[in-house]
Amino acid sequence: MQLMRHFAKNNTSLYINSIVMQKPSFKKGSRLVKRLLRKLKSIKTGLKKSDADFWVYSPFTMPVHHLSWARSLNKRILEYQIRSINQRLGIKKPIVLVACPAACEVALSMEKTRLIYQRTDRFEEYPNVDTEKIRQYDRRLKTNADLTIFVSSSLYNEESGECRKAIFLDHGVDFDLFVSAETDEEKPSEMRDIKKPVVGFFGDIEDHLLDFELIREIVDSLPEMNFVFIGTVMSDCSGWNSRENVWLLGKKHYEQIPHYGKCFDVAIMPWRRTRWIDVCNPIKLKEYLALGKPVVSTPFAELNKYHDVVYEAETPSAFIKCIKKAISEDSPELINKRREKVKNSSWDSKAELVMNELLGSKQSD
Repeated sequence: MQLMRHFAKNNTSLYINSIVMQKPSFKKGSRLVKRLLRKLKSIKTGLKKSDADFWVYSPFTMPVHHLSWARSLNKRILEYQIRSINQRLGIKKPIVLVACPAACEVALSMEKTRLIYQRTDRFEEYPNVDTEKIRQYDRRLKTNADLTIFVSSSLYNEESGECRKAIFLDHGVDFDLFVSAETDEEKPSEMRDIKKPVVGFFGDIEDHLLDFELIREIVDSLPEMNFVFIGTVMSDCSGWNSRENVWLLGKKHYEQIPHYGKCFDVAIMPWRRTRWIDVCNPIKLKEYLALGKPVVSTPFAELNKYHDVVYEAETPSAFIKCIKKAISEDSPELINKRREKVKNSSWDSKAELVMNELLGSKQSD
């Protein structure tokens, strides 16, 4: 999404949101219904222009990647929708960037100038997907893409040899946006009555990503602290509502996030220990650091580069100790050190690097 913001500055850019990858699970009950309603609302909106100046379109697709007899029909339906939207926008032979492997077959069949594959996560490890089919899509994309972008250095080291051309591209950060929030003395109204110290998290609240048991233990062990979660609740958090020191404030507009984050005394990343998380590279890490906040996280490979500015904890007791330590030893010097760590990681530089790599590969053809 951040790359799209920057590509849109000089080009007509279309974001397809998003290709359905998971198989339907009726065991999820109301959660499945909510997701379906959210997707239908998105489809009904049609083509619209975002605040960041790129176009957004939510196509109708079916969750049938696990059904061989239905995949071909699904592909034709999606191709027709994308072709029609491209004609409306005057887009001919675009640069196609694939971030979800479920878009593989359509992306390969489209007329295009260049194909970029963004290998951000191990999508084959995502819950309720056809694991082998997603692996096949991933391999085909790496084989055919003019450029494969990895955001995890460990995943890059493991898989770059499978690609025609590959680069490691660390995430950027809207440094000025997050730093400038501190100079604004006004707090979001929802945060004014929440007593300090505040332990905060922003992002999707999903049990596939977050270790809910770890969170419950931390929350119960630190009743004197308030825990604020900013983001879409995508899993059952009903047990959290009974805790007086937990605040679920819902999803906020991107530009509002720094103003909530500046109210945190400590920012946390209580991830589950999975193969998915092991190769993650969360953008929020750099955003927390741009705010100057102390960060406590469970381990993952990419975190090794930040041990000088982040507290790492493998167990609930260690996590609790790190939160207390982060609050007690915070200082202006540490705030500046955290910001210095990420101040040169602009999204403009990341977008420029991608385009330079593409132009270089085009000249070498």
